Amino acid sequence: MIDKELLEYFEKYLTDKRKSLFKRVLEDRTRHFTVVLEDIFQAHNASAVVRTCDIFGVQDVHAIENKYTNKVSRHVAKGSQKWLNQYRYRADGDNTKMCLDHLKLKGYQIIATTPHNDSCLLQDFDITKKTAFVFGVEKEGVSDYVKEQADGFLKIPMVGFTESLNISVAAAIILQDVTTKLRSSQVNWQLSNEEKEILYFDWVKKTIKNVDKIEEHYLKNRNLK
Repeated sequence: MIDKELLEYFEKYLTDKRKSLFKRVLEDRTRHFTVVLEDIFQAHNASAVVRTCDIFGVQDVHAIENKYTNKVSRHVAKGSQKWLNQYRYRADGDNTKMCLDHLKLKGYQIIATTPHNDSCLLQDFDITKKTAFVFGVEKEGVSDYVKEQADGFLKIPMVGFTESLNISVAAAIILQDVTTKLRSSQVNWQLSNEEKEILYFDWVKKTIKNVDKIEEHYLKNRNLK
């Protein structure tokens, strides 16, 4: 639960236009789909995927760091990382297993994106199931463990000589397709009211300069009453 009195106080620092924008964007946010980045080496690729998630309303991004550290370039992401929930798996144990186990407990099916398996073409993909799309490291793609644990594979149809797409391009094509279909479906894909409230509160705080000092001052005065 959020502190609604504190939220009302914070809102005084925002314009009506800003508050309306947050509420409008929240209506299009979803956790029905999520994205997993496994050992992405190039910072510009990871950053571009994060930006794509924001554009198409996918709220959560999971970064697995077995070999490489997932880095987000502010220049490429254009601030989009500020509005998303990002989870990083970088403990000493098996980070890929940790991530996939977590997502399965949340009810997600694991779909590995790969151009080398014809299990399902993008246009035939069933958007009704909660899905975590896994994108693997450049060149090699998703790990063998992901392939073993995946509930299915997804392929973007290609007719040229080149066999694969850049990861950021592939993510953009897939997310644009599945989110467009999702919003035209009868699936209950939107965030709950509680999730919207929590995110709205978080976004408001991220917008205000020196918010910690403002919060401390407010709470101190409130406790004195």
